[in-house]
Amino acid sequence: MQTIDLESINILQPTPETLRVCSLHAFAYCPRLFYLEEVEELYTQDAAVFAGRRLHEAIELEDGEEWQDLYLEDELLGLRGRVDALRTREGKTIPYEHKRGRCYRDEQKNPQAWESDKLQVLAYCCLLEAALGVTIVEGRIRYHADNVLIHVPLDDSGRQWVREMIQAARELKQSPYRPPVINNEHLCSRCSLAAVCLPEEARLAHNKEWHPVRLFPADDEREVIHVLEPGTRVGRTGEQLKISRRNEKEEKVSIQQVSQVVLHSFSQISTQALHFLAAKDVGVHFVSGGGRYVGSLDCRNGSVQRRIRQYRGLSEGDFCLVLARKLVSCRGEGQRKFLMRGKRRKGTAGELDKAIGQMKAVLKQVPKAESLDSLLGIEGKVAALYFGALPGLLGADVPAELRFSGRNRRPPKDRFNALLSFGYALLIKDVMNGILTVGLEPALGFYHQPRTQAPPLALDLMEVFRVPLVDMTVVTAVNRQQWDVQGDFEVRGEQVWLSEEGRRKFIRLYEQRKGEMWKHPVTGYSLTYRRLLELEVRLLEKEWSGEGGLFGRLIVR
Repeated sequence: MQTIDLESINILQPTPETLRVCSLHAFAYCPRLFYLEEVEELYTQDAAVFAGRRLHEAIELEDGEEWQDLYLEDELLGLRGRVDALRTREGKTIPYEHKRGRCYRDEQKNPQAWESDKLQVLAYCCLLEAALGVTIVEGRIRYHADNVLIHVPLDDSGRQWVREMIQAARELKQSPYRPPVINNEHLCSRCSLAAVCLPEEARLAHNKEWHPVRLFPADDEREVIHVLEPGTRVGRTGEQLKISRRNEKEEKVSIQQVSQVVLHSFSQISTQALHFLAAKDVGVHFVSGGGRYVGSLDCRNGSVQRRIRQYRGLSEGDFCLVLARKLVSCRGEGQRKFLMRGKRRKGTAGELDKAIGQMKAVLKQVPKAESLDSLLGIEGKVAALYFGALPGLLGADVPAELRFSGRNRRPPKDRFNALLSFGYALLIKDVMNGILTVGLEPALGFYHQPRTQAPPLALDLMEVFRVPLVDMTVVTAVNRQQWDVQGDFEVRGEQVWLSEEGRRKFIRLYEQRKGEMWKHPVTGYSLTYRRLLELEVRLLEKEWSGEGGLFGRLIVR
């Protein structure tokens, strides 16, 4: 039998994954940006990113010279990347970087390369040397905004700097903790991930005197497509969605114009369309013919670290109780202040005053609640007072069929409750869309317990928006007599549902409401409700990321 000398065997250690050169550029620009992209795998492509792609193609070339592009990877160095602009001049290979913006100017106003750009071009120099076995003497950076060419020499100190930055980036990539916001806020205004990072809001969380600049987009003007008619088919043709309704002309919608697709009743969608929508990060949601939220397509990728932090944060009972107190206060104060608006209506002030005063007294118990069960009891008392007083917000000329005499659900037994139930189904669908967009785990909440349909985190977050998005929309539409008590509803014994026309009308009113602006009471800037839904999810995430204090502050004035 042959013996094996174990000491002579070289046990291969796993080779660390190589870093992209562009990620090294992000690391030098902002470690938090690097972490969001490389660890949490969050990427956005704004107009600046698209405009900067392959900029070198538009450059006028000198006679007889050609640009080259080359993909390289070297495991020993630990880098990979595509050198998009490479020139050979007088036998010397020179990598170029082309930047749309302006260069850095020193105190003498001399043009210089920005540190992150300098690291990037030197990293390409080192990668060329390692992969091709050639000597690179310099890299060059062209800043097109002021037409400046910067020569960046490669020497031993430059090579050492690249190696040190690679090692530091690798160490950060192994860390479970997201780095803090950088001190230079000017860099944040030019960052494509500012809407994900929320650096201004993080600064406000640590400094209450900070006046944040809004870097979060004010609105999302893309369309939410609701497919209401049973038997309608949604498919794909090229870069468009194809909607085929019975006995109607086929409709085509560019994917660039779509933010969500909501399938009601027994409408159908093709596998190709589902893949297409998932690839384009378009939300897909399902609502039953009776107006009940059924579920959403969850196609999150790369959000594992975010969910791990969520699990760690929401595994602490005391922390969950703190968040739940904020939530109950937010909803209760919103309900109370909505009732206060109705005091202007003649003949209702006395009744509303009593309910408002009682709600105020009950809400004072929220900070003292020592368990989620006690909070549920407080919330129940506030809700009973609120719904008991809600009829006082309805005008005297509202038809008897649309009057409200108490909350009932599953199934609703009157028209007013049918409106509320359908509105809450649309709301939970939008909250779920925000949760999945941010990349959190909807099944892991902090207040509500798991139920058959809606995940706990969605039930938690929708409490913030019940009053401004649904209750106010319903009361306003009822007072304006925008409902046809016959044509907009279907009465089946003791059950009342919205008809197809009623659902279509409600969706129109609801989407209009989402397009209205609301000034955030803490950040001080205005957003549409469409954007506030996502912002509130991101502010919740900050609660367990060391940047809390802004969640649950959206209260109706």
